[in-house]
Amino acid sequence: MAESSSSSSSPSPTEEIVRLIKRLSAYVTFKMSSLFSTSIPNLDSRSIGAIAGLAIAVIFTWRAIRTPPGEPRRRQPKRRMQSAETSSAAAAAQSNLDSTLPDVSLPHEDNGVQDVVDQFFQPVKPTLGQIVRQKLSEGRKVTCRLLGVILEESSPEELQKQATVRSSVLEVLLEITKSSDLYLMERVLDDESEARVLQALETAGVFTSGGLVKDKVLFCSTEIGRTSFVRQLEPDWHIDTNPEITTQLARFIKYQLHVSASKPERTAPNVFTSQSIEQFFGCA
Repeated sequence: MAESSSSSSSPSPTEEIVRLIKRLSAYVTFKMSSLFSTSIPNLDSRSIGAIAGLAIAVIFTWRAIRTPPGEPRRRQPKRRMQSAETSSAAAAAQSNLDSTLPDVSLPHEDNGVQDVVDQFFQPVKPTLGQIVRQKLSEGRKVTCRLLGVILEESSPEELQKQATVRSSVLEVLLEITKSSDLYLMERVLDDESEARVLQALETAGVFTSGGLVKDKVLFCSTEIGRTSFVRQLEPDWHIDTNPEITTQLARFIKYQLHVSASKPERTAPNVFTSQSIEQFFGCA
């Protein structure tokens, strides 16, 4: 009975630690009060005790969370062992699953789906309208002669017999009229040739499918007259087949296109050359 009562009354390790901390705190408080009383006389015992308690708490907290550099971690090998066992078990299960499942090949439809996806992500080709606007550098006004560019005929004498619109140029004309103010002009020898040209343009649908009207088709009796038309209109672009006119207008017109079957060299930096207007815009 005496032994049991003595063992029950003996303090626990936790109580011993608490008592030790209290003694240490009291000792540090006494030492710090004696130290600060000489250097800082305005501090009272409570302030000094609070500072001492905070210092002790910081020390014990630091020691509690600090891991000694030489102390090995005991549970680390066990975790590694468990991880290795788990990995080996997963590998065995995957091996068993692969052995039980039959070989399945991808259906042929996947190739078709992949082709559709590849086509979907291909670079989008620009439309003719985008190409026309890019080539014209967003030019707002364009003048163009008829012979050799819009018409099959190449001389005013041929217009006295017939006038034929080139079918391959219609799409380009439509796109030009959508983005620019287009004027057509030509030298004719008589009124009948003028009427014949207007009738050919109307039959081809130039006046109905685009923004071109008959008032924007100009006629003159000399080459100088066509040059005067261009200078008066002050277009951003002029399209012609006569090299002399393109050379004369190079100083006044921002850009020009010289259409010629032989495709001669450029006479000026702002004069471009092409075998046809369709070829210049990439739809030949």
